[in-house]
Amino acid sequence: MELNIISPEKELPVPRAHALTMVIKSFKGRRNVEVHLYRAGWQAKEMEAQDWGALLGDPISQDTEIPLENSKKVLMEAFTAEERDQLVAYLKHRYGEKLESISGCYLDFPIPKGLAALSDVPEGKSVGRLRLETVPQFTLPFPVHGLYDLSQHEPLMEANGRET
Repeated sequence: MELNIISPEKELPVPRAHALTMVIKSFKGRRNVEVHLYRAGWQAKEMEAQDWGALLGDPISQDTEIPLENSKKVLMEAFTAEERDQLVAYLKHRYGEKLESISGCYLDFPIPKGLAALSDVPEGKSVGRLRLETVPQFTLPFPVHGLYDLSQHEPLMEANGRET
């Protein structure tokens, strides 16, 4: 399993600024499915304590219809460095051989207004959500969800039924 965690070159304005993605080798009949991981819960007081004037930037577009609260959730769904490291250790221990890779980066600041949070993406025919905290032996002290889109990944089987 490949591990690629990019650390910031300078101090970030807030600790909660780290994003993680894992690639599952085989999932729901698809190969190398990318899953965007995010924190699925936080305290209201944590959201209220942020200096949103400094953390949120200009709108992505003047025509954006995404409410400001959704852009705030982008930050709240991010992990602290400690949470990121805990999640990486958990994934390596629990799913190591099933994962192709784990990648991490950090948010760019200011976060553009109008950016949609992962939790706001609706599930559908090919878009789904993993809820890791519902899996037996989940040991992290915070809930973690993962968003994936199966339509973005090739099937495990070719049309003639042979594995690729």
